[in-house]
Amino acid sequence: MVWVPLRPTRTDRRAPLHAPTPRGTTMSLEWLVGWSWSLDGLRDFIATGIQSFRDCDATALAAVACLTVLFVWYCYHVGREQPRAYATVNALMQSAEANGVQNGYVYCHSPECVRCTHHDGLNQKLYHNLQEYAKRYSWSGMGRIHKGIREQGRYLNSRPSIQKPEVFFLPDLPTMPYFSRDAQKHDVELLERNFQTILCEFETLYKAFSNCSLPQGWKMNSTPSGEWFTFYLVNQGMCVPRNCRRCPRTYRLLGSLRTCIGNNVFGNACISVLSPGTVITEHYGPTNIRIRCHLGLKTPSNCELVVGGEPQCWAEGRCLLFDDSFLHTAFHEGAPEDGPRVVFMVDLWHPNVAAAERQALDFIFAPGR
Repeated sequence: MVWVPLRPTRTDRRAPLHAPTPRGTTMSLEWLVGWSWSLDGLRDFIATGIQSFRDCDATALAAVACLTVLFVWYCYHVGREQPRAYATVNALMQSAEANGVQNGYVYCHSPECVRCTHHDGLNQKLYHNLQEYAKRYSWSGMGRIHKGIREQGRYLNSRPSIQKPEVFFLPDLPTMPYFSRDAQKHDVELLERNFQTILCEFETLYKAFSNCSLPQGWKMNSTPSGEWFTFYLVNQGMCVPRNCRRCPRTYRLLGSLRTCIGNNVFGNACISVLSPGTVITEHYGPTNIRIRCHLGLKTPSNCELVVGGEPQCWAEGRCLLFDDSFLHTAFHEGAPEDGPRVVFMVDLWHPNVAAAERQALDFIFAPGR
């Protein structure tokens, strides 16, 4: 028989600590014992882990390896994916500034612009854009857009002369020259609550007309009878950075509108000034997917808007909603001392265009696409 001394337990190790020893010695012994015990636990933990890895089933290891490879591939794929073909309004502000702005007004330099150029290949181009969108996202909810692009020529040629959008007609939308305020109630009320804000920024801008005939940032439009001026914050889906900085509160207000069209070529926001004695020639807008909203800032008498043969008058602080794909005109028959007619114009989505359709149309008609 061989006598082997028993290994002291944790309690046994601590027993000597009760002996009367100096305080510093006591603390050192406690630290050494605790450190030794921690190393034992760590050694046991590592040994257990190694043994578990050895005992692991080969199939489980293969599954973990496959999942790891798939995760790495997914991270690589997402990292190299190209951004969306359309951008937010703030991003467009930066790109517009980089591309150059003439006199504060964005000019279209692309011969392929669907808003400004009419050519035989337009429908094929639009269908290609739709296919690209559906490939990235989904065909769900694209029925009307697909139908509209497929039969666009027939729609535009067969439309009655009272309504002929020049670029794109979305079928099966309710048709009427004017819309009630409830069509986009939130945005109408928001604009009207901020009437004084927009008016004050306009009056600051308009003071520059006393120093020159066409101040920087304004665009003059001539007609056989008179002229009118526009100051664009957003023109065909492109922000005009210099102009937005001169109307900061009005620009911020655009971001609060729920239905403002800001990411495609059919979206505009501007101040429109109609001089006395001016008649804007009858014309059609480019599409029926939008509602044009006029907030009256200065509305002298003898000013009218005629849409689809129906006349309406503006009122200060009130919004007037209409479908500009109908034949329309505006005129100011007041005297020079009456001053100009001034409205803040912004394009809103037609209330019957669904959210999925809006997203697809933003992609298809993105500026520069």
